[in-house]
Amino acid sequence: MRDPSAIGQVADTEQVTGVIRGDEVVADLENVVKDYPGPPQVRALDHASLRISQGELAAIVGPSGSGKTTLLQIMGTLDRPSSGRVEIAGYDVQSLSDRELSALRAQQIGFVFQQFFLLERESALENVANGLIYRGTNTDERRELAVHALERVGLSDRLHHRAAQLSGGERQRVAVARALVGRPAIVLADEPTGNLDTRRANEIIELLEHLNRDNVTIVVITHSQELADRLPRLIRIRDGRIVEDSGRPSSATRQPRDRP
Repeated sequence: MRDPSAIGQVADTEQVTGVIRGDEVVADLENVVKDYPGPPQVRALDHASLRISQGELAAIVGPSGSGKTTLLQIMGTLDRPSSGRVEIAGYDVQSLSDRELSALRAQQIGFVFQQFFLLERESALENVANGLIYRGTNTDERRELAVHALERVGLSDRLHHRAAQLSGGERQRVAVARALVGRPAIVLADEPTGNLDTRRANEIIELLEHLNRDNVTIVVITHSQELADRLPRLIRIRDGRIVEDSGRPSSATRQPRDRP
């Protein structure tokens, strides 16, 4: 059992990334309900169950209002379910305090958003390195890890370009690098191609496929059927329910962790 008082005090990258084995489930949702108070009350998730294993590349697809954004928020521990069980990287989300959830997000979850959310006047290197600030990583190590992450996404020649000087596709690559820099257990990508033209959107999809071949676990949330059809696993959500799942991950033995 880990000491809850040590939350947020990350010793080193090996300690953080070593908690997920290749055969483990990294996201496990069972009968998750999410209600938003009214009037009228809205049920955004209706007994949704989903399991993502380490190394998967999956798409969650659905139209506006289907519940996919709420599902992302629950998986990303940005919101808590009204009922049901949620485990992320082996941790029981319901048992964690808000402070512990923040630490879990910083250590185990990477986010990629449609809007990029980059600091325009800072370089690609600084934007990616900033993703490690809340993990207690020192400045030199942050920069070293950021350089490696940017190299992984093909931006080794853009390290010192400010975000405002980059194309849309390059900006999204910076956002992907920022999500990867801490080597999280899972990366959640919310409409990662939504603001890109067709060519650059294809480049981002190919990048995600390449990263997944390196065993990065990625879940893409999208309304695009074309994008979803390209990924190995398709999960369809409608009216807050999982109505289709093209593949199930292999069974894995889990030992839930007590605290991050």
